[in-house]
Amino acid sequence: MDKKYKNIDKKVISFIPDGEFYYQKGVKAMQRERFDDAHRYLQRAVELSPNDPLILMQYGILVMEEGMFEEAYEILAAAHGLDPEEEDIIFYLAEVHAHLGLLRDAKIYAEKYIALAPDGPLADDSMEIIDFAEQEEAFFTDEEMPDGEVYFLQEKARRLMEAGSFEEAIEILESIIVDYPDFWAAYNNLALAYFYIGKIEQAKELLFDVLDKNKGNLHALCNLAVFYYYEKDKEELDSMLELLMKIKPYQFIHRYKLGATFALVGKHKEAYGWLRSLQKRGFEGDAGYYFWLAHSAYFSGHEQVAKESYEKLVELDPSKAGFEPWKDVHSTTKPESYEQDRDFLLSKITNKYRSERLLGFYLLGKSAHKQEIVSHPSYINLEKLSVIEQLFLAHSLNYEFTIENEFDHSFMRALETTELLYEKYKPLERQGTHLFQMWFTLCEVGLSRSYHFRNPSALAAAADYMFQSSRYKGVTKTAIARIYGISVPTLTKYVSDLMEFLPQFNA
Repeated sequence: MDKKYKNIDKKVISFIPDGEFYYQKGVKAMQRERFDDAHRYLQRAVELSPNDPLILMQYGILVMEEGMFEEAYEILAAAHGLDPEEEDIIFYLAEVHAHLGLLRDAKIYAEKYIALAPDGPLADDSMEIIDFAEQEEAFFTDEEMPDGEVYFLQEKARRLMEAGSFEEAIEILESIIVDYPDFWAAYNNLALAYFYIGKIEQAKELLFDVLDKNKGNLHALCNLAVFYYYEKDKEELDSMLELLMKIKPYQFIHRYKLGATFALVGKHKEAYGWLRSLQKRGFEGDAGYYFWLAHSAYFSGHEQVAKESYEKLVELDPSKAGFEPWKDVHSTTKPESYEQDRDFLLSKITNKYRSERLLGFYLLGKSAHKQEIVSHPSYINLEKLSVIEQLFLAHSLNYEFTIENEFDHSFMRALETTELLYEKYKPLERQGTHLFQMWFTLCEVGLSRSYHFRNPSALAAAADYMFQSSRYKGVTKTAIARIYGISVPTLTKYVSDLMEFLPQFNA
C-alpha cells in the first residue's frame, strides 16, 4: 500500500510545473504574439525561479517592450547582479537605459557588450546605441544626464509624490542632495514636495538657493512661477512670467518645462508655441505632455491639434477620457464670449459678493476652463461656500441631484429658470452678463426667503422684462410674454414677485 502511494507521489511531483516550464510557455507565447499570456507565464516563471538570470532577462525584455521601462530596468539589473558577465543581459541594460534617456549609462553598457562580444548578434545594435548616445550628449547638460543610481532614487521619490506620500519622498530627496550636492533636479523636486505639504517659505528658500548657486536654473524659475500662481500673488507672478518669456531654451526638457508652466498659469499661446515645437521635432511625450499640449492648443485656437493630442493622451491614460476642456462647451459658444474669459470667471468666483460668485460657479459649467479652475488648490474653498453656492457648483460639475425636500424643489426650478435665460442669451456678451448679475441677486434672495420658483418660464420672462425695460425704450410685456409662451397677467404677477427681491436702498 505504501509503495503504491509512493509511486503516485513521484508521478504527481513530476507534473508540478517549475520556472523553466513557465519560461518555455512564455517564450512560445511571445513568438505567437500572445503578449498577455507571455507576461503571465514569465511572471510566474520569475516567482518560481527568482534566481535564474535568463528567466529574469526574458521577463525584463517583455516588460520593456510593453513600455514599462523603469520596471524593466529593475528586473534587468537584478538579472545582471546574478550574472554580471552575461552578454545579452548587458545589451538589454544598454537598451533600457537608452529608453529612459540615461544615455551615459546606455553607452557604457553598449561598449561593454562589444568588448565581450565584438562579433555577437547584438553588436550592430550596440553600435547604434553608442552612436545615438554620442549624438544626443551634445544637447544635454550634466543635470539632465544623471547617473543611473541617482536617477532611480529621484524617480522613486517622484512616484511617491504622485501617490501623495510626500514625507517619504522628502526623505529620499534630502538624502540625494546630501550625496549629490550639485544635482539641481533633486532640489527642485524637494521644493515641490515642501510646497505640497505646506512648507511654502522653506520651498521658496530652497529655490532661491538653487538660483544663487546655479544661475538661471529654468526649473527653479518655473517652479517659483507655479508657487506664485497657487498663492495668487499676481505681482510676483507677472514679474516671473515677464522673465520666462525672454528665455529661449534649446533642450527638449527645458522646452517641455517652460511650455507646461505657461499652460498651467493660463498663458496658452506661449505654452502652445513651446510644446508644439517639441512635437514638430519628433518628441514623443508622456501623458502630461499631451495633456498640456491639448489644453494650450485648444485655448489658443488650434482645435484640430488639441483633439489629436487629447486622443493620444487617452491612449496613454484612459482615465482622462471625458475630461476634454471642450466637453461641456456649447457649439455656439465663441472664444471671445464671457464663458471663455478666464479672467472674468476668476473675478466672479473669487468675488466678495455671493451673487457674483453664483454667476461664476454657474458659468463654470459652460466654460472650457472648468477643469483648470476647479483643479486650482486655492480658487475654490468648499468649506467656505454657502449651500446655494455649493449647489450651483455641483450643477456645473455635472452632479446628479436627489430631491429630498421643498428647498431642493425650489433650487431645481431656480436652476431651470437660469437655464432658460442662458438659452436666450448664449453665448454671453456684456449685455447678457448684466442680466445674469441681476438674476443671481434675485435668485439668491429668493432662495434665502424660501420662495418656491413655481413657474420657471414666467420667472425667466419676468427677469428678462425687468432687465430690458430698465435699459431700453419700447420694451413691452406682450412681446416678452410671447417669447416665453406665457400670458401678460402671468408675467405681471411674477414681475411683482421678483420686485420684492430687489435690494432696498435707504434714501
